[in-house]
Amino acid sequence: MRDFAKGFYKSKAWKDCRAAYAKSVGGLCEVCLSEGRYVTGEIVHHKTHINPDNISDVRVILDWNNLQLVCRDCHARLHSNKEGQRYKIDEMGRVIL
Repeated sequence: MRDFAKGFYKSKAWKDCRAAYAKSVGGLCEVCLSEGRYVTGEIVHHKTHINPDNISDVRVILDWNNLQLVCRDCHARLHSNKEGQRYKIDEMGRVIL
């Protein structure tokens, strides 16, 4: 977690939003479900990634239209080709810094 976002991710507003969103989509990974697989979702992902410029914009950080429940594998794939990536996942699922 990046320093600028720590306060947000620990906030009651985010925890409540995250829990309500995950419940609203049935607790399954939305990407896997769209491919016909039933996998438990673990991470509520921001489609438009949070950055220092939008961390205070509720349309980005708390809007359900910007959220997606995903499993760990899908979350890693969603972040795997992004600039500034801090890590990679190898074929065994291990984090490579």
